Amino acid sequence: MSLEILYLTFYSYFLGSIPFGLIITKFFLNKDLRNVGSGNIGATNVLRAGKKFLGALTLLLDTLKAYIAITITYKYFTDYIYLSALLCFLGHIFPIWLNFKGGKGIAVFLGILLALSINYGIIFVVCWAVILYLTKYSSVSSLISTGIIFFYSIYFNNSAESIFFFIIFIITIYTHRENIVRLKNKTENKINL
Repeated sequence: MSLEILYLTFYSYFLGSIPFGLIITKFFLNKDLRNVGSGNIGATNVLRAGKKFLGALTLLLDTLKAYIAITITYKYFTDYIYLSALLCFLGHIFPIWLNFKGGKGIAVFLGILLALSINYGIIFVVCWAVILYLTKYSSVSSLISTGIIFFYSIYFNNSAESIFFFIIFIITIYTHRENIVRLKNKTENKINL
């Protein structure tokens, strides 16, 4: 393994694995987010903990950590941009500090998209918001919006990027597997905005 890939692996995974949702709820609410709602460490579950501001802060920080990781890679290791993005995404989902039990990666994916292309970020946010408004399900918004980005990339961009987005889409289905079961059983929690 080259030193470039070693450096890239370290900062991409490390930044992705910072559990901001857990840190924020522990600091501000003195709660362990893993014992709240779905037990997930992401922004949606922070919202369930009772504070919209803290949910928004978690979303911002989770997005920012991915944006920073990809920006560093763009500057120093451009050839490995998709590897860096994938490692950051996986770091959030499988953080070593939490026994590899992290978030679902949607805010991190948004940060990756914004760093890759502002157009991707805008498309994702608009799709996610519209679908959430129509369905009230965060999981449905996340799954469909991630799929839309993949299909959009097929028509408008290169194959390497499409492969990356396909991998992200498959991982997103995996991270939302329990949500999919609850949606099928009509027991999925809705988001009240």
